[in-house]
Amino acid sequence: MKKADEMEMYITLKSVKIAWLFTGIYLLIWSIYDTIKTSQLGLPIILLISQNLVFYSCLLFFRYRVSGKNEE
Repeated sequence: MKKADEMEMYITLKSVKIAWLFTGIYLLIWSIYDTIKTSQLGLPIILLISQNLVFYSCLLFFRYRVSGKNEE
Protein backbone atom coordinates (compact mmCIF):
# COMPACT_ATOMS: atom_id res chain seq x y z
CA MET A 1 0.00 0.00 0.00
CA LYS A 2 1.54 3.28 -1.07
CA LYS A 3 1.52 6.42 1.03
CA ALA A 4 -0.79 9.21 -0.19
CA ASP A 5 0.88 12.28 -1.59
CA GLU A 6 -0.24 15.84 -0.80
CA MET A 7 -2.67 16.06 -3.72
CA GLU A 8 -4.41 12.79 -2.77
CA MET A 9 -4.62 13.90 0.86
CA TYR A 10 -6.11 17.26 -0.19
CA ILE A 11 -8.70 15.59 -2.43
CA THR A 12 -9.63 13.09 0.29
CA LEU A 13 -9.97 15.80 2.94
CA LYS A 14 -12.10 17.97 0.65
CA SER A 15 -14.35 14.98 -0.14
CA VAL A 16 -14.77 14.15 3.55
CA LYS A 17 -15.72 17.76 4.32
CA ILE A 18 -18.35 17.82 1.58
CA ALA A 19 -19.78 14.46 2.69
CA TRP A 20 -19.89 15.63 6.32
CA LEU A 21 -21.67 18.85 5.31
CA PHE A 22 -24.18 16.93 3.17
CA THR A 23 -24.93 14.52 6.01
CA GLY A 24 -25.36 17.36 8.49
CA ILE A 25 -27.75 19.28 6.24
CA TYR A 26 -29.71 16.11 5.44
CA LEU A 27 -30.07 15.22 9.12
CA LEU A 28 -31.09 18.80 9.97
CA ILE A 29 -33.84 18.84 7.33
CA TRP A 30 -34.99 15.35 8.35
CA SER A 31 -35.11 16.29 12.03
CA ILE A 32 -37.11 19.47 11.31
CA TYR A 33 -39.57 17.49 9.19
CA ASP A 34 -39.83 14.73 11.79
CA THR A 35 -40.32 17.20 14.64
CA ILE A 36 -43.09 19.04 12.77
CA LYS A 37 -44.81 15.79 11.78
CA THR A 38 -44.63 13.97 15.13
CA SER A 39 -44.11 16.87 17.60
CA GLN A 40 -41.28 14.85 19.15
CA LEU A 41 -37.54 14.83 18.85
CA GLY A 42 -36.50 11.64 17.10
CA LEU A 43 -33.54 9.70 15.78
CA PRO A 44 -32.40 12.30 13.21
CA ILE A 45 -31.72 14.98 15.83
CA ILE A 46 -29.93 12.46 18.05
CA LEU A 47 -27.71 11.47 15.11
CA LEU A 48 -27.04 15.11 14.22
CA ILE A 49 -26.11 16.05 17.77
CA SER A 50 -23.95 12.96 18.29
CA GLN A 51 -22.18 13.52 14.94
CA ASN A 52 -21.27 17.05 15.96
CA LEU A 53 -20.25 16.00 19.47
CA VAL A 54 -17.86 13.40 18.08
CA PHE A 55 -16.48 15.85 15.51
CA TYR A 56 -15.81 18.68 17.95
CA SER A 57 -14.50 16.32 20.64
CA CYS A 58 -11.98 14.87 18.18
CA LEU A 59 -11.08 18.34 16.98
CA LEU A 60 -10.33 19.53 20.52
CA PHE A 61 -8.45 16.34 21.37
CA PHE A 62 -6.17 16.46 18.34
CA ARG A 63 -5.54 20.21 18.72
CA TYR A 64 -4.59 19.65 22.36
CA ARG A 65 -2.40 16.69 21.43
CA VAL A 66 -0.57 18.60 18.70
CA SER A 67 -0.10 21.76 20.77
CA GLY A 68 1.14 19.69 23.74
CA LYS A 69 3.94 18.18 21.67
CA ASN A 70 5.10 21.56 20.36
CA GLU A 71 5.49 23.09 23.83
CA GLU A 72 8.05 20.52 25.03
